[in-house]
Amino acid sequence: MAYEVLARKWRPDRFATMVGQEHVLRALVHALEADRLHHAYLFTGTRGVGKTTVARILARCLNCEEGVGPEPCGVCASCVEISEGRFVDLIEVDAASRTKVEDTRELLDNVQYAPTRGRYKVYLIDEVHMLSTSSFNALLKTLEEPPPHVKFLLATTDPKKLPVTVLSRCLQFHLKNMTPERILGHLQHVLGAEAVEFEDEALRALARAADGSMRDALSLTDQAVAHGGGKLLADDVARMLGTIDQGALERILDALARSDGPAIVSCCDDLATHAADFANVLKELMSALHQVALAQALPDGPHAQDARFSRASQELTPEDVQLCYQIALTGLRDLPWSPDPRSGFEMTLLRMLAFKPAGVGSPGAGPGGAGASGDRPAGNAAPESPRVDVSHSSAAEENAHGQGARIPSSPDSVLVAGPPPADSVGRDARSELHDEPAASPTLETVPSVAAGARDRGDASPESGQKQVVSSTGFDIPAGEREALTRAVGTTSDVPRSSDELVPVRDFGETIAQASSLEVVAAPPLPSAIEAAAQGPESPSAVDARYDPVPPRDPVHLHVPSDWHSVLDALELTGMTRELAAHGLPTQIDGYRIELTVSSQAETLIADVHVQRMESALARVLGADFKVRILAGDPGGETPSMRAQREREERQAQAVDAIENDPGIALLRERFGALVQSESIRPLT
Repeated sequence: MAYEVLARKWRPDRFATMVGQEHVLRALVHALEADRLHHAYLFTGTRGVGKTTVARILARCLNCEEGVGPEPCGVCASCVEISEGRFVDLIEVDAASRTKVEDTRELLDNVQYAPTRGRYKVYLIDEVHMLSTSSFNALLKTLEEPPPHVKFLLATTDPKKLPVTVLSRCLQFHLKNMTPERILGHLQHVLGAEAVEFEDEALRALARAADGSMRDALSLTDQAVAHGGGKLLADDVARMLGTIDQGALERILDALARSDGPAIVSCCDDLATHAADFANVLKELMSALHQVALAQALPDGPHAQDARFSRASQELTPEDVQLCYQIALTGLRDLPWSPDPRSGFEMTLLRMLAFKPAGVGSPGAGPGGAGASGDRPAGNAAPESPRVDVSHSSAAEENAHGQGARIPSSPDSVLVAGPPPADSVGRDARSELHDEPAASPTLETVPSVAAGARDRGDASPESGQKQVVSSTGFDIPAGEREALTRAVGTTSDVPRSSDELVPVRDFGETIAQASSLEVVAAPPLPSAIEAAAQGPESPSAVDARYDPVPPRDPVHLHVPSDWHSVLDALELTGMTRELAAHGLPTQIDGYRIELTVSSQAETLIADVHVQRMESALARVLGADFKVRILAGDPGGETPSMRAQREREERQAQAVDAIENDPGIALLRERFGALVQSESIRPLT
């Protein structure tokens, strides 16, 4: 007797022996039990999931001599003939080979005749999406109202190619892909019945390679049995499929965890020696990283108990796993464009090492795998913030008695005070630490919002940095500073000026640099200094030390004379900038700004734009502002009006330049040329 392949030998002949597709089988079984049968069924799904098998079983259920039901007897003449493919009333059609309309008409010529042997005449059309448009049109009427003794069973792998008129006339059932676990269990059952020796790892590789298709899994199993001489060994299956064993994956993961470049190259050499398919290796690596991520996310889950992934989940941080997975995914996509598969695979692994996060400890160091920051290599250390020593000059002391705001000598930099040293927090105010040398506060220079301002700062001889001055101009007198020094206990905790007490940039001064506004600044509030000067035993002195930011009076401004420059400094985009460009500030009261926009932009007024303007003001000016937008007459030329006027002026200049060009005049004189003014565009 000739050998029968596993995919045909183990083809189910009843619903009870089918693997998976319970959602489809349940509906069909209930319909057969209740005798609620439709005249047309459409089975969809990828290759090898059981579409044609379900259709044939359904045909047996309909024509079994024992009666219509979900369990055909399997021994009657009808069941045997259907199993052997010679039942006269089961007409199987391969639509891929019979696509013409003449074939469809010939098929439908016998629809009106009663069945010869069975109870129903069943038309099983496989790959029905291959029919032509004319064939579908010829089938529609019969498919909608067939004779009572006719049933249509359609199967396709691409239901999107079917006309909606066909889909609406059928009951559609989508058969899902098989999971690797379900395929593995079925292969174990089949090989146990076939008395074939196998290894579980070999079956896992076959189940993954089947990609959801049970028929492909059985076909690959047949091939693997022949390749292994009647046995299924993991090494033989890996060589047949072009995959690698789990030991190679573990070595790659171990090399990634240790950032060992030579080990990575050595692993690539071993894979090339065994002629591995590097695209499949990348897929296997991604699958292994997925299992490692599951083991890290579920420490008590089944993946964490697997010895293959438990070690890698401890050596690799979650950040490393996610980054390596994403790099592998990108490398797999770009692998066809590499000079050769091996070089593309090597570059993918080396990219994982090059972009591995630095300064991350072991996963056990804390939540999320974040470890000590000391693990960062010296070459990747973040640059330290510049430390600028701002000396307290006598001129600043003289100006601290309420003489108004002063403009810094260098508009390119403003003062941003850093937090107090960590070791100073919680220090006893009555300690003896005032004998320690004074430490300069850590300051950081940031660019000012003044557009186009030139660098006019003087270099500091001690630090080589640009000299940074106070952004408000209010300094602490020497006597009050000494009192605060005695209260706090050390000069390192004493702010040199009220700039450090108020770590925000002054709104009036910054806008004055950007748009030449008239600034009326409120005098400083020395309440914290006075509280600290009461002595080290005063509770208010301790409160002032732990909360050194006193309240500020609002800054009063007149209406800005140049809203255009301010708008550029805010760097708004989209509809928010469009809304701001159609208006002008009609009132500024402290930290409240009232913006009046023209009627053209009235429809753009929304809370989201107000929030974006407030965020931009806070980002640029360092303080919280409230913006109110009203519709009305802005009372002046808005930035939008100015931009339109400038465009019209440039267009007029361009037209005038063309009209007065000597070459154009010569063309007009000799050839009667005409200038199309609407086609002229300025160069800028």
